[in-house]
Amino acid sequence: MGTCYGAMNYSISIVLWKLDVLFTGGPAAFEQIALRWIHIFSAIIWLGFLSFFVLAVAPALKALDPATRAKVFPVLAARGLWWLRWSSVAAWLAGLRYFMILAKTDAVNAGTPHAWGAWIGIWLGCWLAAFAIEKVLIHAGDALGNKYVTGALVLFVMAATSWLVVSALARPGVSNRTLCISIGGGLGTILFFNVWGIAWLCQKRLIAWTRAASEKGTPMPPEAGKFAAMATLTMHLNFILSFPMVFFMAASAHFPFLSGS
Repeated sequence: MGTCYGAMNYSISIVLWKLDVLFTGGPAAFEQIALRWIHIFSAIIWLGFLSFFVLAVAPALKALDPATRAKVFPVLAARGLWWLRWSSVAAWLAGLRYFMILAKTDAVNAGTPHAWGAWIGIWLGCWLAAFAIEKVLIHAGDALGNKYVTGALVLFVMAATSWLVVSALARPGVSNRTLCISIGGGLGTILFFNVWGIAWLCQKRLIAWTRAASEKGTPMPPEAGKFAAMATLTMHLNFILSFPMVFFMAASAHFPFLSGS
């Protein structure tokens, strides 16, 4: 057995030597590749479940009769939303740490090494304000007329916030990578807050009410319809916003069109 392992290790060493593989980046390089891997892998799960709910689950549930829907929805939603919620946590935390590294690098290149903290604060403050406005709009959906008006207003807020963030951060030394991620990561932050701050708050009530209705015959409360509409609109907005989010994340390294100079 020892001979086999020795031969295997020797073969791997020869392959790596022939390929000229060298790990010379140091701890910082290993941290960044680990952050990228966690961010990308978690985002795949997150957006995968988001797309699955919007494109497959919601239409399928509408096609079921009420009794079957009441049995299927709590199980499917509880399991699927668990994966969606916690993959969003992993993706957002890894992305935030990576963005901090990029901002610090740009701050050093700009000759203001301590400015990166203020940049992150401005960025996060702008997107928190955008989420607060969005939440008010979604809660006031009925007063605004219909979901399309609400959705259009939310998208306008996100576009305006993207412009504001880039205008605030664009300065000499700030790279296309940082500026693109300030938008892509900002939209990802909105998606993250939407999951935990709106959709899940609505869905966990709907899951409990539907399960009680199915198992005990408890009637659904009057506000169930409003919570369902809010959760559905939030999930659809997340699905729409995921397209520009992915574009700007990819453009950070592959499409240099923003500049701080």
